[in-house]
Amino acid sequence: MAEAGPTELLRRLVEPGADGLLALDFDGTLAPIVDDPAAAAPLEGVPELLEELASSVGEVAVVSGRPLSYLTNHLPASLTLVGLYGLETLRRGEVVDHPNAGVWRETIADVARGAELRGPTGMTVELKGASITLHYRQHPEIAEQVAKYAREAAELAGLRVRPARMSVELHPPIDEDKGTSLARLAAEHIGPVVFAGDDVGDLAAFDALDALEAEGRSVLRIAVDSTEAPEELRSRADLVVAGPEGFAQLLRSLLS
Repeated sequence: MAEAGPTELLRRLVEPGADGLLALDFDGTLAPIVDDPAAAAPLEGVPELLEELASSVGEVAVVSGRPLSYLTNHLPASLTLVGLYGLETLRRGEVVDHPNAGVWRETIADVARGAELRGPTGMTVELKGASITLHYRQHPEIAEQVAKYAREAAELAGLRVRPARMSVELHPPIDEDKGTSLARLAAEHIGPVVFAGDDVGDLAAFDALDALEAEGRSVLRIAVDSTEAPEELRSRADLVVAGPEGFAQLLRSLLS
């Protein structure tokens, strides 16, 4: 647990000179989960709320599996935006790609084309440039088929498989995730580090917070709850809020 209570630590985050880090997931945290991934968008007023918080907090970062191009279409440039679990970053006006990601883009595109042609019927293929997401939200009955197809495709192409919400992701074999991204950002701040997420991919960020806490840093783990949220995320959280609406309300309280 954090050394201070959740409410106290959140208040410290916006104190003048606190130099804290507020890091957030996108889907299921800022944006409600929808059937069509391309239709996901932050709740009304949330981008403006985050922009206002960015003027009070040392750094506000959105760390997502979404590509950077998607995040920049929905969120203000005053935020730090980390896409594809750390393979792409927009920070302080500069876009930086992971040095090893580019060589995998052609392989990823080939795997995506193969998935469109040979994947299970009902599976939706989302090409993200340096990664692929294979969705089965609209056909949950094919979950096992999609998982099997993903494992086989990843093995043939030398990719890594990550489970996600009603989907499976294929990534280059690069040691980047939400935990490594969060640790890298936190190293540039001395104040509290807060992360909020809702899915299995956010557990790596909780792991990073555990490591920071062991070093004496003040941290806060927030789970944004839903019927699909993993139990491990809820059980490890210092604070649980009810969906993106509950999280938006929590953010608004920081400015009151």
